[in-house]
Amino acid sequence: MAKKINEVFFQTGIVPVIKLDNPERDAAPLARALCAGGIPVAEVTFRAARAERTIQLMKEACPEMTVGAGTVVYTSQVDLSVEAGAEFLVSPGFDPELVDYCLSQGLRYYPGVMTATEYQMAARYRLDILKFFPAESAGGIARIEEMAEPFPMFQILPTGRIPIEKLGDYIRCRHVIACGVSYLSSPELIEDGNWDEITRLCIKSREIVARARAERSYL
Repeated sequence: MAKKINEVFFQTGIVPVIKLDNPERDAAPLARALCAGGIPVAEVTFRAARAERTIQLMKEACPEMTVGAGTVVYTSQVDLSVEAGAEFLVSPGFDPELVDYCLSQGLRYYPGVMTATEYQMAARYRLDILKFFPAESAGGIARIEEMAEPFPMFQILPTGRIPIEKLGDYIRCRHVIACGVSYLSSPELIEDGNWDEITRLCIKSREIVARARAERSYL
């Protein structure tokens, strides 16, 4: 399972970060729009109430999707997420209690890091993928590359206000496995039910990832 999720991250290069206030209305059509655009993966954030319901409805609409939970800060949210069908969990920060809890159950858990101390704690747990958050305000690509010098063992999932215009720059960084992005499910697109535009943005994003990966091979 761990290898499968890592492969999904790499193959898509993008992990949409989803916040839905009305899961009964929006979860299923959003899942279908993402899959139609070639991005069958999502991180559903607990910044919105009933995130576990969104996870459940997205999985029911598109069973082929890899759906995880984000902004996980309590063990109770881990339990809700797994019961709803979440296949991975993501936190904004590094909490040893959550790491222990998830690893003890064999769950895929990606904690958030920003400092050398947090990277070093992750190394102690022998984790392989870390969420770098908040990516843009924490130094972006330059910071990721600097942190990779003493900690080359990690692949990084940068998340936090990454616009589509910078997606290629991040993907060209050889330490980045994928980018967590929110522009694919902006409040405006969701409220308007503009599923065709979401699919179009997914296709455009996949094209950017493909070009950046090809360019990265020559760096």
